Amino acid sequence: MIIEFTKMQGLGNDFVVVDATARPLRLSPQQIQRLADRHFGVGCDQVLLVQAPRTPGTDFHYRIFNADGGEVEQCGNGARCFVRYVRERGLTDKNEIVVETAGGIIRPRLEADGRVTVDMGAPRFNPIDIPFITAATAAQYDLDVADQRLSVGVVSMGNPHAVLRVDSVRDVPVAEFGPLIEHHPRFPKRVNAGFMEVVSPRHIRLRVYERGAGETLACGTGACAAVAVGRRWGVLDDTVSVDLPGGGLTIQWDGDDNPVWMTGPAERVFEGRIEL
Repeated sequence: MIIEFTKMQGLGNDFVVVDATARPLRLSPQQIQRLADRHFGVGCDQVLLVQAPRTPGTDFHYRIFNADGGEVEQCGNGARCFVRYVRERGLTDKNEIVVETAGGIIRPRLEADGRVTVDMGAPRFNPIDIPFITAATAAQYDLDVADQRLSVGVVSMGNPHAVLRVDSVRDVPVAEFGPLIEHHPRFPKRVNAGFMEVVSPRHIRLRVYERGAGETLACGTGACAAVAVGRRWGVLDDTVSVDLPGGGLTIQWDGDDNPVWMTGPAERVFEGRIEL
């Protein structure tokens, strides 16, 4: 099988995007791993499958697969790349589209300056929604990791996140703690681990160890999760600049049941064909 694809990136978080709107396409975990492999395939953090809408009132449906072949619910950087992809491919002439994912409905919008703003929906702090095993709901939870007790906030942005506040993202051992948090038994479906350094109430630095992908240069839902948790802790304002290793995002959240808005870049890198 020969697949045509587009390689895209948002702040270095990179994607192989495949158009399946006209013809259904099913990829096995092994084929996704091949696409994602940086030596034997194309190379990416996630594979995005663009599909025709399934629900009235939506423009597209899309599926998100991590590099390990597992399907996930949501991806913020992928959502920004998604709207640029469908516009540049002529699949829509809209600047704002309604997209259904496994994590819910999102509304990415192409801005005049080329950046993309996405309504990521309201954060969900109920442990059942993450899921996270706990006896009671709280703003922070103690988590035993590598003989240490860490304090984390947990939230779903359509996918699960655990957020830790650290003194310096440069010094934190992400490679050590990331997989231990991802696979912690209190997260039955695993979790994305975010390491947040608060520079000021309107500025944070962030590194994210993504479930099924490892540490990436950027994570859009991770940025949204960090700001939502920081707001819940009372340490962040409603609009925050988030510095990730791949670049910056602007996250805005008014609290309560309001949606989180994410703004940042998305770029096409190249197009190609691969035989699987």
